[in-house]
Amino acid sequence: MCSELCSGCEQTPLFLHLLVRGRKATAPSVFILENKMNSFLPVDEQMDLLEKGAAEIIRTSDLRERLEESRKTGRPLRVKAGFDPTAPDLHLGHTVLMRKLRHFQQLGHQVIFLVGDFTTLIGDPTGRNVTRKPLTREQINLNAATYLDQAFKILDREKTEVRSNSEWLGKLGYEEIIRLSAYFTVSQMLERDEFHRRFQAELPISLHEFLYPVMQGYDSVCLKADVELGGTDQKFNLLCGRELQRHYGQKPQIVLMTPILEGLDGVQKMSKSLGNAIGISEPPSAMYGKLMSISDELMWKYFLFLTDLRSSEVETMQADVAAGKLHPMEAKKKLARTIVASFHGEAEAASADENWARMFQQKETAEDLEEVAVAFADVAGPEPKQIRLPKLLVKLGLATSGAEANRKIAERAVRLGGENAPGVLITVDALPARLVVRLGKRAKVAVIG
Repeated sequence: MCSELCSGCEQTPLFLHLLVRGRKATAPSVFILENKMNSFLPVDEQMDLLEKGAAEIIRTSDLRERLEESRKTGRPLRVKAGFDPTAPDLHLGHTVLMRKLRHFQQLGHQVIFLVGDFTTLIGDPTGRNVTRKPLTREQINLNAATYLDQAFKILDREKTEVRSNSEWLGKLGYEEIIRLSAYFTVSQMLERDEFHRRFQAELPISLHEFLYPVMQGYDSVCLKADVELGGTDQKFNLLCGRELQRHYGQKPQIVLMTPILEGLDGVQKMSKSLGNAIGISEPPSAMYGKLMSISDELMWKYFLFLTDLRSSEVETMQADVAAGKLHPMEAKKKLARTIVASFHGEAEAASADENWARMFQQKETAEDLEEVAVAFADVAGPEPKQIRLPKLLVKLGLATSGAEANRKIAERAVRLGGENAPGVLITVDALPARLVVRLGKRAKVAVIG
């Protein structure tokens, strides 16, 4: 059954013709990167890049073994990630998987960008308490076209195998669907978190939703995937691929999962429907401004998953901030510049940086704020020109006590000249000093001398 159904369909979906510059994507050999024997990096070096930002690998030992085999035979691994075109635009949350795909691509492996134009008709139940509203075929095709255009801002177009799962899923007959479904039980499906919660709450579960993980698993069979990437919320679906590959006599794929990226609120998964997303097609200034609005804590996760910096580089920067060698605002500016540059270029990133500084940092000193004279001796720290910020907040009347001031500083609620306060001790360049101190919506100018 599989050899016939997985050979590709006679007609390539319209959006692939539009996006892949006239080249058909109906055969697995399309876009495969040729590799000479032993042209791959040593396995340890490959693993160093591939494990960056990975939440879980099932199993790491199997991935190492598959990489060793690839080095011996010269055959690149087939690495798959699927994207359902449920909306016209991608956001930074989607690019976490794409960057990991690019890591495999940079190491010489064959990356497969799978457009789930058929599974979108079902709707992925992941994270859903209700059945997804189905999209029309026209909506799906339009969304898919924009997905690919945006994806190639990260992936190498010439080295990416683009496939559509309607190639094989659209050809399945009723008999084949029954045979596929027979590999799984209802109790297995109800173990899945989303289904279990809905079942316990007596919320509807449509029968077709049970087919989604089966179809995603069958994609891996048809593509003969060595590795499949997905978010941690996709674990059930990814494991279905391993199960079906066993039934079809294939080596079960390695599953590499990345954490879910929180949106601007730092709490919920990045989603345009929640209004906490940063679209990768947004203008440079809008993207830069949104990145500067995230919390200092979330900044490190964005560095790890949305840039090409090594984990060790991110850790070094984080240590410098903790030690007071680097201001958090400067680190965040670097993050914003790096991400904007990756989608819009260095010149646009530099321009966005300048515009943001002019609009937000400089306006702190342009406001008509109350000035308060403060004697240096009343707020002096242990070192020359060092000031105890909690005492300064009390002197300015922005905090009622030292305890409240310390709490607000720890909450990153205090800003100095437009930047988050680095800690309870701050150093001024010279005395007298003029500082714009802001706590919440209240701000004053401290004239220290």
